Amino acid sequence: MKELIICKDIKSIKEEIHKKKLEISKKCNKEYYNVKVGFVPTMGYLHSGHISLVEKAKQENDIVVVSIFVNPTQFNANEDLSSYPSDIENDSKLLKQVETDLLFLPTPDIMYPKDSGYSTYVTVESMDQVLEGKSRPGHFRGVATIVTKLLLITTPTNLYIGQKDAMQCICIKRLVEDLNIDTNVIICNTIREYNGLAKSSRNSYLSNEEQIQASSIYKILESFKNNINSFSDRTAFINELTKQLEQNPLFKVEYISIASNINGLEIIDQFPPPKFSNLSLALFFSAEKRKTRLIDIIIL
Repeated sequence: MKELIICKDIKSIKEEIHKKKLEISKKCNKEYYNVKVGFVPTMGYLHSGHISLVEKAKQENDIVVVSIFVNPTQFNANEDLSSYPSDIENDSKLLKQVETDLLFLPTPDIMYPKDSGYSTYVTVESMDQVLEGKSRPGHFRGVATIVTKLLLITTPTNLYIGQKDAMQCICIKRLVEDLNIDTNVIICNTIREYNGLAKSSRNSYLSNEEQIQASSIYKILESFKNNINSFSDRTAFINELTKQLEQNPLFKVEYISIASNINGLEIIDQFPPPKFSNLSLALFFSAEKRKTRLIDIIIL
């Protein structure tokens, strides 16, 4: 089995990527600048959704780099930063099984060094207007900052992210284009459990029975997508969808979004919305262990 090289600081990950590129350039008779690097940023506690991104990166690149970093700047004070699930040993085993080349495993002090007076952040201003941005103030500033830093460190040819975090996808595509970062952003399909529940590290907060209940979210979204033409307007659609979801007394809808897949802004003046618009939601599930925030999306 191929060795997984683990790097815990910026200098070493840059050096290892450089060494791998030189090695492949020589071995495959490729120009150095034609050696492709695929990058998959994660917060760890990996599942088959993450692994599908790694496998796609392997198919399309010469070198695959994965990062695991629970980014503190994208969490608000009342969110689950301190309890976010972690299992680096199992993550490393999974990455080794699919022959990942490099794992970047920094700490917050590496990415946001306190001693240097760290004070630089990246803001994609349009994201403040999307519903997810309004629900989680500062979240997208944290996402944009860490992704920009990771791209500058790893300089990948291709970046792989999952469709489930739809607004993060829009944020990342926007910043890459606006900042002229020479990386292709590849959005990959949401991976789901057999029952339709979107794969998520936070599903570990739920019992098996609760995960079965949570799977109804996708089924209801699909049903409403298929019947969207039977609704007279956007408000009626959202109200009825909310009512249907909250028939489960443990569900409390935070928002339902019908938004552009380009900028994430709500589509107010056209219903049904244009093809390929995003129908997404966030809701709180009052599970036995803890109240868990779940998100999901389907493409209309």
